[in-house]
Amino acid sequence: MARIFIIRHGETTDNKEQIFSGKRDVDLTEKGTREAKEIGEELKDEKITKAYQSSQLRSKHTLDLVLDGYHSDIQIFTDDRIRERDYGDLTGKSKIETEQQNPKMYKLWHRSYDVPPPNGESIKDVETRVMSFLYDLLPKLSPSDVVLISAHGNSIRPMRKYFEHLTNEEMSRFEHEPGKIYTYTV
Repeated sequence: MARIFIIRHGETTDNKEQIFSGKRDVDLTEKGTREAKEIGEELKDEKITKAYQSSQLRSKHTLDLVLDGYHSDIQIFTDDRIRERDYGDLTGKSKIETEQQNPKMYKLWHRSYDVPPPNGESIKDVETRVMSFLYDLLPKLSPSDVVLISAHGNSIRPMRKYFEHLTNEEMSRFEHEPGKIYTYTV
């Protein structure tokens, strides 16, 4: 049976400052770099056969650090269906200030399933594109495949929903820690 490791990128400058990152192309902090290296150490003995990343710098940098020194000659695919959620007009804004200014809408924009922030994506929208990625990936896996996916907090939500049989509400309320590994057998 194939195995899939899904990792969230390491901490970024926006994570640290509690900024709605979304489509911003921010890099890892020193802590994020350490988190990625720790994932690499934890997965060093796995026989990874394929790796996936989004085109966003934090996803690519995390994957590079995880694979560095442990895995070579691995096919790496870039797929923007696993990119971070587009926060629209909230992109680049402080989560704390947004919540203080509009607490009721903040809860809806931040964690409701189907209410997008102004000019952005809902979690349901993210789920649609991420599920397209999974439905393309899963039939192509052989029993010997070990896949590594370097993704983002919101793109991990629908993956966890699928593999863990979560409800929309359960999926929407998770806070995914940077540098965390989720492991599944398919």
